[in-house]
Amino acid sequence: MNNFYFRAVASDGQLRTGTIHADSERWVAQELRRQGLTPVYVGNQPKKALDFKLPLFKGAKRKDVLFFTQELSTLLNAGVPLDRALNITSELTTRSSFRLLVLDILRIVKGGKSLADALATHPEYFSELYVNMTRAGEASGSLAVVFERLSDFERTRDDLRNYIVSSMVYPCLLATVGIASILVLMNFVVPRFAMVFEQSRIPIPAPTKVLIDTSYFLRSYGWIGLTVLGLGLLGLTAYVRTTRGRLWWDSLRLKIPVLGDALRKAETARFARAMGTLVSNSVPLVQSIGIAGATLNNRKIAESLDTVSTGVKRGEGIAAPLKRGGQFPPLAGHLLSVGEETGRLDAMFLRTADIYDADTRTAIRRFTSLFEPLIILTMGIIVGSLILSILVAIVSVNDIAM
Repeated sequence: MNNFYFRAVASDGQLRTGTIHADSERWVAQELRRQGLTPVYVGNQPKKALDFKLPLFKGAKRKDVLFFTQELSTLLNAGVPLDRALNITSELTTRSSFRLLVLDILRIVKGGKSLADALATHPEYFSELYVNMTRAGEASGSLAVVFERLSDFERTRDDLRNYIVSSMVYPCLLATVGIASILVLMNFVVPRFAMVFEQSRIPIPAPTKVLIDTSYFLRSYGWIGLTVLGLGLLGLTAYVRTTRGRLWWDSLRLKIPVLGDALRKAETARFARAMGTLVSNSVPLVQSIGIAGATLNNRKIAESLDTVSTGVKRGEGIAAPLKRGGQFPPLAGHLLSVGEETGRLDAMFLRTADIYDADTRTAIRRFTSLFEPLIILTMGIIVGSLILSILVAIVSVNDIAM
């Protein structure tokens, strides 16, 4: 008897993996079916071609999913059958690892499983929102419409993320260059300048003395500071990975002037767009809140959705509990109140998402417009002080010579 590795899909669409000690692969497959599981792969070892948990950047995964969604949306809306649409998408995919993933989805679909169940076998690529939207589309017979909405959702979310990242690149680069310039001056320029005074035995002015002592301290004990800083960052990273630490960190980020407002608006836009996409596809409201909450990056805001879900279960609607939670901007609650009164909650969610997408871009522009001059001013003061200390010393040398 041998140990056989298996990958199977449960009735809830979740992937199950493990090993079974048996005589043959056929017996393992029969045993899995007896347990209510659908075998995806059975073999002597994990199959390399189907192991899609590759060391890819998250950005590459997002682009692959966006491409997959857009292509499938186009093909399904053109009337192409699902199996052929998946086959065409696999041929158009340039990344070999993702092509294998699409082919695996196609194989599962041809085996009689739904597309949602096939997507659920690759949770590292397709989120719970994505899978549930697909399942709702298959149940209502509107899969083409659902993928069109998913395509809009993924593209809008990707555009906002790219805008935030690109807006922060220049300020971060500016700060890095400024710090590097100061370190070069303190470690290479100032020590050589200090040697001139040591050899000439000329009295050193007080500002220059402070500069030279600071340079000496950095060169002698800077490694201790870097070590402490590195250990501190490692400790902070480890703490933030815990549930309590992540909640503390996310709460702290929301309190940062200007930036906290931008983060809150970005999370509001993400939540509203996910809710609009789910509700418009007839996914139950309580279930939609849970799925949309899982897409949020800020745990403090996501935690407040528990009370919102409880309020919905009590028949209070979603607007009142959302306002009471205090984590979303007041305007969002008022807009959703109007949506509940008019019976167009799905459209109002999407409208709210559009409003806060635009507000997020404005808030990010405001933050960078304040952050960039602050960095330039800070670096200018530091570098100016260094140069002034050197000039004071040069002037004092000229005075002594005269």
